Amino acid sequence: MNNFNVIATVELLKIETKGRRKPRYRRSRLDRYKAELIALKQEGASNAECQRWLREKRIKVDHRTVGRWMEKNTNGKI
Repeated sequence: MNNFNVIATVELLKIETKGRRKPRYRRSRLDRYKAELIALKQEGASNAECQRWLREKRIKVDHRTVGRWMEKNTNGKI
C-alpha cells in the first residue's frame, strides 16, 4: 500500500531548507551609532525621536526599524 510518512518527509524538507539558506553577514547601518542611540533611549527619547536624530546624520530608517534594532541590541532592557 501507500507508506508515505508525512512527518518524516516534512522533517527532511526542513533540514534541507536550513542547509540551503545562506547566512546574512550584513551589518546594520545603525550599528555605527550604537552608543549614541542607546544613550538617547536611556534618556527617554522615543523611537521617532531617534529616527529624526538619525535623519540628521543622513540615515533614513523607519521608527519601527529603530525599535526592532533597540530590542535586538539591548535585549529589551530599555
